[in-house]
Amino acid sequence: MKKTKDDSTESNILNAAKTIFQRKGMDGARMQEIADEAGINKALLHYYYRSKQLLFEAVFKSVFSLLAPQLNKALNNDDSLMDKIKNFTKNYISFIIKHPYLPSFIINELNRNPEFVQKLITEKHFPNIEKFKNQINENIEKGKITSIKPEQLFINIMALNIFPFIASPLLKGFLKISDEDYNKLLEERATEVSNFIINALKV
Repeated sequence: MKKTKDDSTESNILNAAKTIFQRKGMDGARMQEIADEAGINKALLHYYYRSKQLLFEAVFKSVFSLLAPQLNKALNNDDSLMDKIKNFTKNYISFIIKHPYLPSFIINELNRNPEFVQKLITEKHFPNIEKFKNQINENIEKGKITSIKPEQLFINIMALNIFPFIASPLLKGFLKISDEDYNKLLEERATEVSNFIINALKV
């Protein structure tokens, strides 16, 4: 008799995998650990996901599907440019604090598996920045902010938000602080980054 996949079992596996990936990262996680966390045997885990890579991609898509609509809303609502910068930064940093493995995974996938990233870009809720770019140009034309290419501003925002998560071991070493103190700094980033960007845009 042919096996059928059960939605509740698959959801349990994804939740267990997310826990292990958050704790140990992609490289440190083991399929046996994920099976143990899910309360199933390794054979059943492999029935649902043949490899750790496929499981990680499934977890990533599951989590990204929660983040992407939030970012899309922050970029494409009718708020002022400054409020958009504040909300985008707040939403992104708050979300990544809960899922700290995501930035490193994105960078790794960009280099190792560009086809997966290209598939992700075509997904329905992938953030669209066209309205945000137009809003920046409108503010420049009205003399409300200093002249800057919208693409450069968006890269600046993303870089300031992403780098502290990707480089956390290095930054902890430079700053000589504990994990707990570093996490407090990350929580402060939502305000610090938006204030830094906004002050840089002032005429």
